[in-house]
Amino acid sequence: MANSTPIKRKELFGHPAGLYVLFFTEMWERFSYYGMRAILVLYLVAKTTEENAGLGWSNGDALSLYGTYTMLVYLMSIPGGWIADKFLGQKKSVLYGGILLVAGHSILAIEQMWAFYTGLGLIIAGVGMLKPNISTMVGGLYRQGDIRRDKGFTIFYIGINVGAFLSALIVGYVGETYGWHYGFGLAGIGMALGLLQYVLGQKHLQGVGDYLGTSENKEDKELMNKPLTKIEKDRVVVLLISFLLVIIFWGAFEQAGGLMNIYASEKTGRMLGGFEIPASWFQSLNAFFIIVLGTSVAAYWAKRKLKGKLSTGLFKMIMGLIIMGTGFFFMTAASAQYQSEGTSAMYWLVLAYLFHTIGELCISPVALSYITKLAPVKYASLMMGVYFAMTGVGNKVAGLLGEASESLGEYTIFTGIAVFCVSFGLLMLLFRKKLEALTHGAEDNERDLKDELVENN
Repeated sequence: MANSTPIKRKELFGHPAGLYVLFFTEMWERFSYYGMRAILVLYLVAKTTEENAGLGWSNGDALSLYGTYTMLVYLMSIPGGWIADKFLGQKKSVLYGGILLVAGHSILAIEQMWAFYTGLGLIIAGVGMLKPNISTMVGGLYRQGDIRRDKGFTIFYIGINVGAFLSALIVGYVGETYGWHYGFGLAGIGMALGLLQYVLGQKHLQGVGDYLGTSENKEDKELMNKPLTKIEKDRVVVLLISFLLVIIFWGAFEQAGGLMNIYASEKTGRMLGGFEIPASWFQSLNAFFIIVLGTSVAAYWAKRKLKGKLSTGLFKMIMGLIIMGTGFFFMTAASAQYQSEGTSAMYWLVLAYLFHTIGELCISPVALSYITKLAPVKYASLMMGVYFAMTGVGNKVAGLLGEASESLGEYTIFTGIAVFCVSFGLLMLLFRKKLEALTHGAEDNERDLKDELVENN
């Protein structure tokens, strides 16, 4: 949400300094979440008789729990956003969410089943409180129409993936080599660091994420009490329809932590120069590509906007789905190679993650920014929560598809995902103009700021 009364903020590298406070908070939160995610399925399916013993679950049961867990993590963003809008504000909600996450990851380090389920429960609640609200706070750092907003979300998104990249390598290695519960505990230490720097950086977040219900500002009170206008309702409709893209995208993309993770472990030749690459390390490819390509993709869309070419938020999201779906054809090729040779090359996974990453950069940070442009101010966190809930539904779909691979086979699943994603994206392109008309020019005010865009490039 944009500030109605701009506050003069200290800037760093052309953006409000508060962006980097949120950047590092989210970086460490994602370090903890993705670190745990990188080893969760591997821990569940590891045999109880192995030196680094796991729970000995079947692939199907492990993927079922993975899908349910990741779905609940994001579904909790709806009550998390509602609590922020109605009672706490985003700033306090992020703080409490961080505390719950530290507790959850720390408990997972205990080698008991009660600790396993309790830790997962606390992480679900913590992410629900933190995730939608910290993203909404990023939008609150920029005034309405500030052309830097999309770039700010891309920088923020890079922070997410720095954490994901480091966690897959560090937590994945510790978990697979020294013990699963050491990996879980290390993820908790990362979240504690993120929480500490968030508390210390509050001076850079003045006027962002505060609860409007206690504001003395007359405009804030009116915003909380007046009903939605026709324009605001139309924009909500567009957001809800665009969330269909989100469900499908994450239903496909989240094969990374489940089916593609197991595929890397069981069916991919991972020897490189006499060293066997840990399966969990492939989880870092997506984050690595985002760090390397993030600013380039954002610059590409910014240049299109300067040239007057189509670069609306909805168009970017549709193209993201199509590009990501195309990446699954590489997994089709990997499956075909495995069927004929008994193993598949690593480069298929690398190419798939490359396309998935480009698609993600077109849809995920763009969607976060899109929501802060279209969502009514008093429901900003709730709408962000709905977005992440749709991400959660996509995660559950991913788990169901992973389970289906046991009977249908990876070749059928990977090919089906590719064809469906590309086809649905092309279908959405046919309705794009009608949907964009319902935004009532929410992105038009950026066209008056081309000089500012040139200056910030």
